[in-house]
Amino acid sequence: MKADPASQLRLLDLQEDDTREAQIAHRLATLPENAEVDAVTGELAALDAELDRARAEAEQVRREVAAAEAEVTQVRERATRNRARLDAGQGSAKDLQALTQDLDSLARRQDELEEVELEVMERAEEADGRVTALETDREPIVAHLTAAREAAATVTAVLDAERAQIAARRADLAAGVPEDLLALYEKIRGLSGTGAAPLRRRQCEGCHLELGPSDLARVAKAAEDDVVRCEECRRILVRTTESGL
Repeated sequence: MKADPASQLRLLDLQEDDTREAQIAHRLATLPENAEVDAVTGELAALDAELDRARAEAEQVRREVAAAEAEVTQVRERATRNRARLDAGQGSAKDLQALTQDLDSLARRQDELEEVELEVMERAEEADGRVTALETDREPIVAHLTAAREAAATVTAVLDAERAQIAARRADLAAGVPEDLLALYEKIRGLSGTGAAPLRRRQCEGCHLELGPSDLARVAKAAEDDVVRCEECRRILVRTTESGL
């Protein structure tokens, strides 16, 4: 294959852009800022799950409090009615005696229910306190996540902008390379990540091996527009003023 020396040198600029684009792609895929976002997101998700459970428990206890209060109210109201009847002396002596016994029973029942109500109210206070504590714990995590996302977005925006510049510049560079040479470059680059490398001080910068005497003689004898390749790594070997030929 033949290509003018300027086109071959252009491959080095193209390779430089392709290498940088690959570096950016790798950086974007492994951003520590994104890892931080993922870690804090997981921490927040775990806390939110715990908060949901705490809120559900608090709601359940509040329902128990309401039920206990309703039972106490019901007993108190019945006791009030019976006491009013007893005070009014309504009914026979037997009825009044039954009312007195019922009032004693209701008093004991009220004491029991009030104890239950107090216990449930204490649990409700604990449950509400747990919810409040978790909500307080959540605030700095949310702030951390917001900051982490902003940091990740900032770095990503900078890298994306550089990537766009590279893409535009690469398109111009590729347009100046003959189609057959560009196709060969892309084929080799697809296999190793590097399609072209300069020959500097008798060394291939692609595999970093020094060319032997026979390879150097072969390259030195090649015409300027001959496209030569490294015998070791098979990359396109671009001759420069520093080749040492």
